[in-house]
Amino acid sequence: MKITDLLIKDTMNLSLSSSTKTEVIDELVTMLYDAGRIKDIKKFRKAIIAREEQVSTGVGGGVAIPHAKSKTVLEPTLVFGISEKGIDYKSLDGELSTIFFMIAVPEKGNDLHLKALSKLARMLIHEDFKQGLLDAKTKDEVLALIDSKQ
Repeated sequence: MKITDLLIKDTMNLSLSSSTKTEVIDELVTMLYDAGRIKDIKKFRKAIIAREEQVSTGVGGGVAIPHAKSKTVLEPTLVFGISEKGIDYKSLDGELSTIFFMIAVPEKGNDLHLKALSKLARMLIHEDFKQGLLDAKTKDEVLALIDSKQ
């Protein structure tokens, strides 16, 4: 599995408008729905919030990776977003999050979300990779950068 197999242009936003954790979750989930990747916004949002209540998926270093498995997911998908000003996502390090990857996997998606998390984590430990994501001007640049690191 490649990260770029899960990421489509319709689920990418290089300029998120959200200013709170709740708003960014809603904005990312709406992209999934608008792209036809989930059947029900409310059900998937509820799954994401339930996961966040266990422990924040704001992993630190300016990155948040909310994720959930749900029967409302039609196809495994990755959502990508950038917040220029940063959002208080209750990250483990207390820093604002600027880079967001939301992972949506069908309920019977085995461990696909864990594989995606692992691959993303390996990429996102590199400051030059994160800076490349922040500097990208187009969705094609983001896809090319991710593809070059796989």
